[in-house]
Amino acid sequence: MLALTAVEGDPFTRSHLVPGHFTASAFLLSPDEKAVLLILHRKLRRWLQPGGHIERHDADILAAARRELLEEASVAKADPIGLEPFDVDVHQIPALGSEPSHHHFDVRVLLRARSWAIRAGAEVEDARWVPLNAIEEVGTDESVLRATRKLVARG
Repeated sequence: MLALTAVEGDPFTRSHLVPGHFTASAFLLSPDEKAVLLILHRKLRRWLQPGGHIERHDADILAAARRELLEEASVAKADPIGLEPFDVDVHQIPALGSEPSHHHFDVRVLLRARSWAIRAGAEVEDARWVPLNAIEEVGTDESVLRATRKLVARG
């Protein structure tokens, strides 16, 4: 990720496709911290944490992750847990339409929801709270499982 900041162009814009660009995600814990919010991504057809592209008007990674939470799960109020990123991941995004395959350099923040209320946004098929001890049952990918194991280990 540090090397990406030295490449030509602006790796914080979605048009930076070689090798890819930064994204922001939110691992949102339930109010009792026993479940994590996952969304069924409409294009990728997988259960993932809310997140996506950083937009020009986002003040920082946390602001981008919060905007994605609002857009994808209608969560407006969540409190950060810690000041630094919770997790990072680099994953390949398949070619979709005219956009070629590229990498997302995902910076993930950890937040706690103030409410149990969620509603799937227009970009997602579904949104649900998944108990931390049942995360492997929903059919997600290894990066979500790895991050969830970190959550379980922190107690």
